[in-house]
This record gives sequence, C-alpha cells and structure tokens, in this order.
Amino acid sequence: MDLPTLRQVVLDTTDARALAEFYRALLGYTYVPGDEPPAPDEPDPKGADWLVLQDRSGNRALAFQQVPALPKATWPEGPHPQQLHLDLQVPTRESLDTQHTRALTLGAHLIRDEADDPVESLRIYADPSGHPFCIFVAPDA
Repeated sequence: MDLPTLRQVVLDTTDARALAEFYRALLGYTYVPGDEPPAPDEPDPKGADWLVLQDRSGNRALAFQQVPALPKATWPEGPHPQQLHLDLQVPTRESLDTQHTRALTLGAHLIRDEADDPVESLRIYADPSGHPFCIFVAPDA
C-alpha cells in the first residue's frame, strides 16, 4: 500500500519572510532553492506568499503561508487554542538555557517556564506570529 508521507509542517503567518527567518535562525535551517531572501531593496514576491525551509539533510521541514490576518493563540486559556505546536529538544539543561536566550533574542516570547521541573525540564514560547513551541531537555537529543 502506498501511504502518504509528511512533506512539511505549514504555519500561517501575516509575515512569511519574518517568521521563516525566525525559524531559519533558531533551527539552523536553509531555504529551499529559490526561496532565499532577495537582495536589499529588491521585491520579495515569494516572501509575500509561501516559503519553505529545509533541514540540514535537505529535507523539507517547515513552510510559511502568508495570510491577511491571524489571531494569536491564547494558550493555555482563552478563545484561540494553539491548534498546533512544535516540540524542539535539546540534550542538556545548559543547552536549554542557551536556546532560551537565543529564542528570546530572535523574537520569541516566553509563555511558561518549567525549566526547573525535575521530570521534564522545558520552556514554552510563542514565535513572532504567536504560534506556541516548546524547547525541552531530552537526553537522547
């Protein structure tokens, strides 16, 4: 039987280029050929529509779809549930702290800090478009 395979996760955003740049910097991904940012002062038609990032192995990983409006998730409570979030893992608490600083510097907003939890050390953020994501310690990372 031919089963479907996951091609990529797509995030809606009101600024596809900015959100793609956030995740490119955070995860060390690269654009698929043709989706790279244009030269300064050049138009960015791809950034106004649809962009794709690939992982370090060249596999499509995240795509960004431009939408005119997007209510920010109000997780864990409120009228707009998260609907989707990304789980990112690091191998140690020190790595968690390093990535925490990077995420905030890149434009993430801290939603919940459970870094001192003895069972699952993690922090929950919103990306610049409001999508929640977690960074947690998993020794097998």
